Amino acid sequence: MAQESGGFGRRSLLRGAAVGSAALALPTFSSAAPAQARSGRPGAGWGVQVGDVTTSSGLVWVRSDRPARMVVQTEAFRGARSWTGPVLGPGTDFTGVTSLHGLPSGEQIHYRVLLADPDDPRRTGEPVAGTFRTAPAGRRADVRFHWSGDLAGQGWGINPERGGYRIYEDMRRRNPDFFLCSGDNIYADNPITDKVTLPDGRIWRNVTTEEKAKVAETLAEFRGAFRYNLLDDNLRRFNAQVPTITQWDDHEVHNNWYPGQLLDDDRYTEKNADVLSARSLRAFSEYFPIRTLRPDGHGRVYRVVHHGPLLDVFVLDMRRYRNANSPGRQTDDRQGILGAEQLRWLKRELSRSRAVWKVIASDMPLGLVVPDGKTNFEAVAQGDPGAPLGRELQLAELLRHIKHDRITGTLWLTTDVHYTSAQHYAPERAAFKDFEPFWEFVSGPLNAGGFQAVKLDGTFGPEQPFLKAPDRANTSPAESPQNFGEIDIDGGSGELTVRLRQEGGRMLFSKTLQPGRVGQ
Repeated sequence: MAQESGGFGRRSLLRGAAVGSAALALPTFSSAAPAQARSGRPGAGWGVQVGDVTTSSGLVWVRSDRPARMVVQTEAFRGARSWTGPVLGPGTDFTGVTSLHGLPSGEQIHYRVLLADPDDPRRTGEPVAGTFRTAPAGRRADVRFHWSGDLAGQGWGINPERGGYRIYEDMRRRNPDFFLCSGDNIYADNPITDKVTLPDGRIWRNVTTEEKAKVAETLAEFRGAFRYNLLDDNLRRFNAQVPTITQWDDHEVHNNWYPGQLLDDDRYTEKNADVLSARSLRAFSEYFPIRTLRPDGHGRVYRVVHHGPLLDVFVLDMRRYRNANSPGRQTDDRQGILGAEQLRWLKRELSRSRAVWKVIASDMPLGLVVPDGKTNFEAVAQGDPGAPLGRELQLAELLRHIKHDRITGTLWLTTDVHYTSAQHYAPERAAFKDFEPFWEFVSGPLNAGGFQAVKLDGTFGPEQPFLKAPDRANTSPAESPQNFGEIDIDGGSGELTVRLRQEGGRMLFSKTLQPGRVGQ
């Protein structure tokens, strides 16, 4: 638990911010901390990030290049404070999180992280600075956030000739309150090679590291996969300005994995998905600030993040509790894709929520038919347009609960399929009719291969007013623009506007929803 102590002056913060901005730039692309930092004091060349921000709190993350005590100093309009965090060591891959609490709502918080020698607290490295906005406590303040997913997939890594992960710079310039990453933060099963030849003969060149040269099996390799993305300048700048809400999906471990699975993949010596997922979750918990996860990987990914009176974000975990992928024709499926306990939690928390909008962050789409091989299915839908079967039974139970408990303002956001689309679900078009109409929006990828659109399943009556997808599999980011979604909530009217955007910021589709209204 972080300990609070004295403050520091505004001028010293501004000096620290200037130094910290310089410290964000790694001098070389390497899977380790900069070599010159090792010979001196503790260094934080991987930047900073903030997660799960509320009206009064936030989690600050950093990684050191050696054992160090983490100290966070903050300054907001109402004063300065200092927080003493944990000692960072090899047990957490030298990462650590300090919880800031009692912060003023709706305010820009400027902070810097100092790394001190545990044996001599006066010996500190250069501070790394960042900033974030706490959620507003009143309804008059506007809210903006982005969402997307799928990073470094299909062998498309950090390409310096293209400017790296430049979509993060596009999002940063739009200055959202936070970013929702809907999963596939890494591709543990997709090695990164130094170059890939494109269909037109051009060469895609990747930054490479030792850990990303093969599939991730050991804890060290999973840690290296998460660390790889932080070699990108755009992502580190983004993290220093925009807090995140992070969830995970299959490629944090292996394509389409489920509990109890034994991998049929000759690249692996460890084929037990449960062993691999435990190692991945530990690395995931070390590299992202998540309130419900400990650094040892114990805890849960699913949670609700309250962002003031206008918005609650319900973060799902459709990996750790699912049943095995199958043809999905079960007539009684209580485990489904969420597991019984997570479904009870979601129904309970949705009923408790008093937020105007209740965003359900789903790492998999609902009505899109995502196959796993020739006969099995990976997501909820299984291509049968009739009454709910298999994992659809859990979704039907949830949608029935939302209707009968008169829960308004639900909105589903997802990624996973590597294209962008909008789906509207309505009972008059559906085989299952006991629910209120709702929208689901898909975005992504951030930096991965683009793929063709999959079919819709008619069980819950979807129609698709917008779709933009490549016409062939695994188009590179150089051939197919990457995508992110944007949500704006008007603090006065409560209107919520969804905009689907592509790399560069171009708007592809827009839809405005009214608060408290069903059937829209």
